[in-house]
Amino acid sequence: MTFSTFGSRLSAHSGINELMDDLGQALAAGGMRMLGGGNPASIPAVQAIWRQRLHEMSEASGGDLDRALANYDPPRGNPRFLEALAGLLNAEYGWGLTPDNIAVTAGGQSAFFFLFNLLAGEMPDGSRKKILLPLAPEYIGYANQGACDDLFYAAEPKIELTGEREFKYRVDFDRLRVGDDIAAICASRPTNPTGNVLTDGEVRRLAEMADAAGIPLILDNAYGLPFPAAIFEDAAPVWNENIILTMSLSKLGLPGTRTGIVIAKPEVADAIGRMTAVVGLANGNLGQAIAAPLIQSGEILRISRELICPFYREKSGQAQAWVHEAFGGEGSYRIHRSEGAFFLWLWFEGMQITSRELYARLKKRGVIVVPGEYFFFGMDAQHDDWRHRHECIRMSFAMAEDDVREGIRIIAEEVKAAM
Repeated sequence: MTFSTFGSRLSAHSGINELMDDLGQALAAGGMRMLGGGNPASIPAVQAIWRQRLHEMSEASGGDLDRALANYDPPRGNPRFLEALAGLLNAEYGWGLTPDNIAVTAGGQSAFFFLFNLLAGEMPDGSRKKILLPLAPEYIGYANQGACDDLFYAAEPKIELTGEREFKYRVDFDRLRVGDDIAAICASRPTNPTGNVLTDGEVRRLAEMADAAGIPLILDNAYGLPFPAAIFEDAAPVWNENIILTMSLSKLGLPGTRTGIVIAKPEVADAIGRMTAVVGLANGNLGQAIAAPLIQSGEILRISRELICPFYREKSGQAQAWVHEAFGGEGSYRIHRSEGAFFLWLWFEGMQITSRELYARLKKRGVIVVPGEYFFFGMDAQHDDWRHRHECIRMSFAMAEDDVREGIRIIAEEVKAAM
């Protein structure tokens, strides 16, 4: 069968497909240490809240659960949810939002498919525009979302050695340029895969560059503030009409509800709603119905600050300690400074195999990670042989402690053998 060019592009092998396939297979088969996915941890106190909400919805005299399951919401989202979220963000940050600034999507992944193809690609005048990623490595899920080839341009970072076994990526503003072929600047904060948090100063400079070029700055806030608050550094959330902010319910512990959020000027939010109507009629209702009263009351902030953030901060510190323990101070390894999200980004400088080869060896031993190569998409051809991009892996610390500790021990064994 011959697929269209567009169909072939979306159905071709990709890092995100491999990642999600590994996740599904590992969960189905059992026995694998799944350190590669972005699945949130099962936090008992948080899961109890979701169960209680479902119970409340099923028992409500007004038929809340029936309404959520048996009706279509408007394509841009449930009006109650939109009103509650605008109210929360205005109360916390004074952004002056209305529901017209917000659109719901079927998960954050769908939000970026819509946004990237709305803003970039082939333009009405025949020109081609790209999305600028100012700090590679960047989220694997962006890479294959273009309806055309060559949708991204990713900038090489500065690598700052911040400790004996630690490093941090920083935006290299001295070399960052926004040309006429750039449609938008996009960065995740905290960054998936590294756990990096762009400083307030870096975000301000990126926003100024975008504003000067007359293009939007897109900030992926899937792990950030005010929810789920899986962020360990002081960082001020920011929004204005030249910023497109995305959020999600997934990392709160509700990935199965597939509820993404786009906060933008009304023109963009309306376009996202129209795209949703074409692609899927409407979004899933359940996540919005579960979360709306918690957002309206502000309880979502307590859940995020008191339950979710401390949990992941502790998990990060423990995982880093296990890495140091497993390597025993031997070998050339570094951990990217863990400032948020659910991952450690490990750099094995001088490793004699690529991270994809390491991935294959680890998979044979029942440990799933994600090779670093997948996160360096959109870079110039001159970076193809940049050794650093082949020396890193992403591993999740969100899984059960025994799996994380044993997985790290096996990673250390394989890396030492490859040095």
